[in-house]
Amino acid sequence: MTEVTQPVADEHEEILDGLRGKPKQISPKFFYDERGSQLFDAICEQPEYYPTRTELGIMEDNLDEMADLIGPDVSLIEYGSGSSTKTRLLLDRLEQQAAYVPVDISREHLVSTAEQLAADYPGIEVLPVCADFTQPFDVPVGSRAAARNVLYFPGSTIGNFAKPAALELMKVMREEAGEDGGLLIGVDLVKPKDILEPAYNDAAGVTADFNLNLLRRLNREHEADFELDSFRHQAVYDEDQDRIEMRLIALDQQTVSIGAETLEFAKDEYIVTEHSHKYRLEQFAEFASKAGFKVREVWTDDEDLFSVQYLEAA
Repeated sequence: MTEVTQPVADEHEEILDGLRGKPKQISPKFFYDERGSQLFDAICEQPEYYPTRTELGIMEDNLDEMADLIGPDVSLIEYGSGSSTKTRLLLDRLEQQAAYVPVDISREHLVSTAEQLAADYPGIEVLPVCADFTQPFDVPVGSRAAARNVLYFPGSTIGNFAKPAALELMKVMREEAGEDGGLLIGVDLVKPKDILEPAYNDAAGVTADFNLNLLRRLNREHEADFELDSFRHQAVYDEDQDRIEMRLIALDQQTVSIGAETLEFAKDEYIVTEHSHKYRLEQFAEFASKAGFKVREVWTDDEDLFSVQYLEAA
């Protein structure tokens, strides 16, 4: 197994730029240090959090058809691979796969998962890349030539991006896929507020811990002095924008330092830490078309909570 680590942009300045804005915000990519990745895995097991189990169910019911569309001898490139749980379903079905390229920003989690996959699938060359996939990165070429590239982007992570940024990312994916390539992507669907809000406010408080861990990471890695007990988690559904907005709300007026910079928080002022956009099927098809893809197949669950879609180069 060969690991590739790509250089990252100036994260400290990116974080400060977000916190200087109104509203204050931090990119959700900073959730994923090792502890954050572990907490997200725990979120996926919460009873209120429908996306993971629903997506897994869709995949289990349609794996043969998905594998046929992906085809043999591919290089499967997964953006934001995490624990690669859903990927194992694909690896069990794909024929003569040339390589698996997991891409993730959390190096410790990436290496641990990649080593386990390499051991469990000795016939597949595993080429992990530690990188921020929202920035350009080089995809390693395996020892055996692949017939084509197929990108895998599960979990509705595309929903974490504002529509313009999501479109730009999908254009990059289209370029990486090439003329004969494809994209297997999870897309969360618009649904009632009473299903969405509990999914991001689980009763066990795992999502709250996940959200607050972001401040813990800033304290550790960016010389910040956030008091975690002075902030609380909140997730609300914006029906006009069809998106969940996750926040960290200041419980009182306070001053926080990050390195040499000082930030003022008013009582009830919040940091936006994540948006999770939901799509309608026809809306996403139009969106994919703008990025140079066409929708070849869509699979959904019986309640139309979630979709897995296979896109081809238009």
